[in-house]
Amino acid sequence: MRTAVKMRAGAAQKEVTEVEKKGRKASKETRRLQLIEATIDSLARRGYADTTLADVADGAGLSRGIVNFHFESKEKLLVATLQFMADEYANHWYAALEKAGERPADQMWALVAADFDRKICTKRKLAAWCAFWGEAKSRPTYQALCGARDVKYQEIVVSLCARLKEEGGYDYVVEPMALAVSTMLEGLWLRLMMGDGLTRERAHEAAIEAIAAMFPKHIARTGPK
Repeated sequence: MRTAVKMRAGAAQKEVTEVEKKGRKASKETRRLQLIEATIDSLARRGYADTTLADVADGAGLSRGIVNFHFESKEKLLVATLQFMADEYANHWYAALEKAGERPADQMWALVAADFDRKICTKRKLAAWCAFWGEAKSRPTYQALCGARDVKYQEIVVSLCARLKEEGGYDYVVEPMALAVSTMLEGLWLRLMMGDGLTRERAHEAAIEAIAAMFPKHIARTGPK
């Protein structure tokens, strides 16, 4: 009887320990996310050079010691922030692509719409991207973080342009057309970053006009045909 009681007590203690571990892990991830979001805010307000660990700690409502505990240095915090943003962007457009189905016209429409979705295309995130892009040339780590995802994205656009050409009999060269699509989207993002009055909605409309002109047999202003 005593042995059975001890075994039950041991099992119960193990369950409590596992719950505590999960709680600590969740708390750690929550703190990291708080700091990353505060870093995005600081980059948007102050820019890359003027963002400090103290600014991030204040923005997150946490102590400087917490920042040092999770990231050790400003550079590690910035790398983690860029990684978070790159993952968020990639996961977003990939999910949109999967949801669109198999037709290339639906996928192209979804890919363009994903770039101007309110979750991704916000003033603060665009400003943070701009801050990182300004530093990317001199920081190979930043280039490496985004490079593989950029290659994958471009491969998808090339594939869609190839399939649309095959279906529609368009008279264009696939790779340059794919580059034109990607460059058009990047250019609209840059215009949004400049804050010259262009809205997210108008930028999306412009992108739709472009792909409707590029693939008239497949896409209209109102959506895929």
